[in-house]
Amino acid sequence: MSSHTSVFAKCFLFLFALFGAFQIASAAPITELEKRDVYVPPVLYPHAGTVWYKGQTHNVTWDVSSPPKQITNKIGRIMLRKGDISTPLILAKGFDILQGRVEVTVPWVEEGTDYSVVLFGDSGNFSPKFTIKE
Repeated sequence: MSSHTSVFAKCFLFLFALFGAFQIASAAPITELEKRDVYVPPVLYPHAGTVWYKGQTHNVTWDVSSPPKQITNKIGRIMLRKGDISTPLILAKGFDILQGRVEVTVPWVEEGTDYSVVLFGDSGNFSPKFTIKE
């Protein structure tokens, strides 16, 4: 066998093996982790027109009427957002996303009409914009 034929044969065998590996990988069964669904429950409160006052407590609520069977991340966190900027303020964390509500205290922030809360679990889901006053 010539050296060119040997190199060609090795390249052909390598590509054939590589193609076979891709075929096997694409036919592999889906693991339990891959079967999990992203859960994006809509925030119900606060809603547009809501006014919060600094220092008050409120229940942030979200719809839990149709959760998937397998949720990727059930541990929730609620953060405050002003306009298009996410603030570093965590209003609540470590709660079960399937609770549907969690109590938060309104932080001492600049007054504004463009606040929203972001509910994190699997993903970030924003409330409508609302107002915070002194």
